[in-house]
Amino acid sequence: MFITYINKQSKPARMLLTIIIGFIGVPVFMGIHIPLPWMLGPLSALLIGSRVCKKRLYWPAGLRNLAMIIIGYSCGSSINKQTAYQIVRQLPWMLIASVCLLAFSAVTAYGVSRFTKTDYPSILAGCIPGGITQMVMLGEEIEGLDLTIITFFQVLRLILVVFCVPLFICSPLYSRGNAAHVAAVQQAVETQPEGSVLKIFLIVVIAVISVFLAKKLKFPTPYFLGPILGITICNLSGFYSPALSPCLLYAAQFSMGCYLGLSLKPESLQNKVKLISFSLINGLILILFSLFLGYLLGNIHGLTSATGFLCMAPGAADQMGVIAGTIAADVSLVTGYQVFRMLFVNFAVPPLLRVFFRHYAKKKQGNPL
Repeated sequence: MFITYINKQSKPARMLLTIIIGFIGVPVFMGIHIPLPWMLGPLSALLIGSRVCKKRLYWPAGLRNLAMIIIGYSCGSSINKQTAYQIVRQLPWMLIASVCLLAFSAVTAYGVSRFTKTDYPSILAGCIPGGITQMVMLGEEIEGLDLTIITFFQVLRLILVVFCVPLFICSPLYSRGNAAHVAAVQQAVETQPEGSVLKIFLIVVIAVISVFLAKKLKFPTPYFLGPILGITICNLSGFYSPALSPCLLYAAQFSMGCYLGLSLKPESLQNKVKLISFSLINGLILILFSLFLGYLLGNIHGLTSATGFLCMAPGAADQMGVIAGTIAADVSLVTGYQVFRMLFVNFAVPPLLRVFFRHYAKKKQGNPL
């Protein structure tokens, strides 16, 4: 009866129902210790709820865009002078390592595509590490990509990384680092300034202007990349961005979760069991390959095995930074490698993918068999 009533109401009423259903997933995911409960919780709840409520649920694209600005701000605020120094100092190695990891992802994506008989571009976008938001938004922008496949592959990889990386790091294979790294951790973990009301207002204005400039320059996903660039420039110039309230970050994650949960269409997936199975296998293979790259990196630069692995782990910069701080690894170096790959994936990869996808589509049209 309530659902029938909601169906006859305006968008605000449908949005309220979406919020209620989305919130159900948050405490459930918190209770079973699933990573990113504020995004994956509503995503899962609405994935199920949308099958029951059908077209009665609604989430505006404007709130999705606002969430992307907040997430972009958070990514940009993680880049400071120390991180930039690490990136410049080891730039060639960071580029080589990132290209190796992405090339390996492309190869495994091709294998998954052949085994599951699924469109390669969608699998490729789903397998690229370090850019879940960018790849999902890219799936919306490029015609022909399957957003459901991209999101499932990215989310499953994220869950695997968050669970498996700490298990590997805490295993007997890795030492807990030496005392020299503890000082580096203490120097790298800097508390962001809270900032005055005027400074917060100026930062917000800069973030909004960055979005408009990114749209003007036709950047991919401007609501995400614009704030990253704008806030990074502020930090490097000495005008440090204030810390965001955790509640605001949770709200942004919740908004993204709601939007993605309503965007996913599992019924459109063919060979569901095979796709999910290969997605998990592909994620594990990628983690093992990053273990190998981390081992090589550690031997070349004399790093601890834990620091080398965390530099190459196919996860998010903030998550790997937290783990590095916990085990007294070199936080600034780990953050530098992770942030460089994030920037590389967000800025260099999308244009390359667009060119490849156009070439792939033309080749497929010319040879449909």
